[in-house]
Amino acid sequence: MNRQHLSLFPIQVRSSEKDSTVSDHWTFSLIYDRITHIFFTGGKDRLNKKLKVLLSYLAIVLGALMASFSVACILLPNDAIDYGTAGIAILISKMTGYSLSLCVLFVFLPFLIAGIIMLGKYFFAKALIGFAVYTLGLAYFEKIPFELNTEHFLAVAFGGAILGIGLSLILRNGGCIDGSEIFANIVVHQIYNKTGKDYSISYILIGFNLIVYLAVFVLISRDSAMLSLLVYIIATAIIDHFTDHFEAIKQITIITKDPDRIIRQIKEDLNKTCTIINSSGVIAGENKTLICYVNYFELQKVKTIISENKGTFSTVSTIEEILR
Repeated sequence: MNRQHLSLFPIQVRSSEKDSTVSDHWTFSLIYDRITHIFFTGGKDRLNKKLKVLLSYLAIVLGALMASFSVACILLPNDAIDYGTAGIAILISKMTGYSLSLCVLFVFLPFLIAGIIMLGKYFFAKALIGFAVYTLGLAYFEKIPFELNTEHFLAVAFGGAILGIGLSLILRNGGCIDGSEIFANIVVHQIYNKTGKDYSISYILIGFNLIVYLAVFVLISRDSAMLSLLVYIIATAIIDHFTDHFEAIKQITIITKDPDRIIRQIKEDLNKTCTIINSSGVIAGENKTLICYVNYFELQKVKTIISENKGTFSTVSTIEEILR
C-alpha cells in the first residue's frame, strides 16, 4: 500500500488539471483510508481479541466477587461451609479464630504456586486475579452487617446458587479460585505423564470434598455438614450446566491446512499428542483433522493456541467415558 495512505499527517496533493497545491490540512479521504486500514486489514481482529481478553478478566472479577459475597454474607452466617480448599480455610478460621481471608490466603497460596509451575503461563494471570479478588472480597464482605432473614435451607440454596454462578463465570473464562481443582488437575496430569491415559478430575474432586465434609461433621456439627453438602450439590449442578461438565474430559477436533505448528505447541505446552486424520472439504480442499483429549483447564490453553493459528476450524465435545 502507498505510504501516503497510511499517514494522517498533512501532505501535498498536486492536481494535473489545475497547477495548484493543496497542503497543510487534513483530508477526509486519508482519514477514511486510515480508519478502513485499521478496522478491515487486521486491526479489527486485534481489537476484538483485546476486547475478548478484557471481558474475560472482567467476568473473572465479577465471579470472584459473587463467590466471596455468597460465602461471607450468606453461607457462613447460616452455618454452611464452602467446599474445596475454601472449606478447609473456613474450618481453620472457625477453629482458630483467625480472619477468613487470611486463612484462605495461606491455604490456597501453595496450590496457586503449584498450579503455576505445572500449568504454566496460561494459568498464571487469570488464576492470580481471581484469587486476589476473591480474598479481598472476603475481607471486605466479612465486615458488612448483612443478614438474610429466612430459613437456613432457603438461605443455603440461594447462597449455593450465587456461588455456582460466580464459579461458572470464573471457570468459563479460564480462572480458578479453589485449590481442589488445581490439585485434581495436577494429579491427573501426573497420571497421564506416567501412563499416557486421560482421566476425569471428577473422582478426585469428589474424594477431596468428602474429606472436607467429614471434617465438618466431626469438628462442627451434623447439621452444618448436611447444609454444606447441599451447597456443593447446588453449586456444582449450576457449574455443570454453564460449563458443560467442567470436570469431564474434552475432545477437541481441529481442522487445519498447517497442523505441524499446532501439534508442536500442544506438545510443548501440554505434553499431549494428537491423532492426525486426512480429510477433505468441498470448498477448502485437502486438510488435516487433529483430535486431542484434554481436561477443562488444559482446554483454555488449547483455545489460546488455536486463536494464534489462523485458518483453523475446531469443535469441542464432552466425553463421558474413554474405553481402553
